[in-house]
Amino acid sequence: MSVRVKICGLTNLADARIAWRAGADLLGFIMVAESARYVAPERAAAMVAALRQEGCQALMVGVYAGTPIEFVRRTADLIGLDLVQLHGDEAPAQAATVGRPAIVARRVRDRVPWDALARYDAWAYLLDSHVPGRLGGTGQTWDYRLALEGRPDGARIILAGGLTPDLVADAVRTARPWGVDVATGVESEPGRKDPARVAAFVRRAKEA
Repeated sequence: MSVRVKICGLTNLADARIAWRAGADLLGFIMVAESARYVAPERAAAMVAALRQEGCQALMVGVYAGTPIEFVRRTADLIGLDLVQLHGDEAPAQAATVGRPAIVARRVRDRVPWDALARYDAWAYLLDSHVPGRLGGTGQTWDYRLALEGRPDGARIILAGGLTPDLVADAVRTARPWGVDVATGVESEPGRKDPARVAAFVRRAKEA
């Protein structure tokens, strides 16, 4: 089966529709107010409702970082999320109470912290580039080969960090992930997707 594709940092319905129709399997909405790609929960809820009405079956993902779990639960219900993605320091016990399957994200410097990640009952693990002071959306690549070192059997891995239409096929062949995640690499400007780049990214990821 081909690699799954998550288009993240969606801020408007037109871009979300483009990503879905291009073949994206997961659509990501940033719930971190400090992000340039932040979308208010009420706006995300309207976008998700419109997409569902049009027949979209992609998984809807809300991205959080250091957010109170009660806020995660409340907004996940409001928006109609299928998954929550946790980028903060949420403890395993906290992550287990979000009320949705969770993608646990970690930034990779010189090794993947599999021992720490194994403490989570996660739906998937997202591995991103490590840039000091930045939680994600940096556009910076990292050594994707590290995703293979010590990886537990059967772990669902989503590769992120610096992926572009030009790089994604090689990254997939190198790291052999379950899925790939992109935001910056398919944008014309922060928070605005480029339709041609979205289509090329999805096509090349799946062909790889």
